[in-house]
Amino acid sequence: MSARDEILGALRLARERRPFIEHPGRFGAWRPVEAPGPLDGFEAMFTQAGGEVVRVSSDTERDDWLRAFLRDVQHLSLGAGVPRDIVGLGSAVVDFGEEHTAEVGISVARGAIAETGSLVMDARDGRRAQLLPPVLVVLVDTSTVHATLADALESVRHDLPAAIGLHSGPSKSADIGQVMVRGVHGPGRVIALLA
Repeated sequence: MSARDEILGALRLARERRPFIEHPGRFGAWRPVEAPGPLDGFEAMFTQAGGEVVRVSSDTERDDWLRAFLRDVQHLSLGAGVPRDIVGLGSAVVDFGEEHTAEVGISVARGAIAETGSLVMDARDGRRAQLLPPVLVVLVDTSTVHATLADALESVRHDLPAAIGLHSGPSKSADIGQVMVRGVHGPGRVIALLA
């Protein structure tokens, strides 16, 4: 018997002798106090992590806010899910592979999580648009803001991409000298635009 077969045999025997334990069920909320509604909870947690939240009431208001915000932007990177009918965005869009030259990236979130203040980002939308520009605006449909991480993961379980990112505010690190630096591994400014 080889050493490999001996090790695998020992593992099989240990697994067979281990008692079966039922799954404990859904993880309960870890916050000790009554949580606010999903939208308010997300905004509180996301802004606490350094992100910004802008709430608008319609797609038209969203488009107006974007046009005003991007008035002086020369180069823009768009994620694959960003509606191409937003008037005025097409002329500044950089080509694929040039996202690092963009001043602002616009992406679409699969959802948001109130419990953690995180955006649920889909790799299919384009990681380059999400990570390379120094400013990221993320379009969030308010109907996809979930109270808990478990709810958010449940909502995407039937349409999983190769990777899901949980973005909780701007990129930051205090690895060197315990000095907080923003924009180290991604955008230094992240705006969640809720409509």
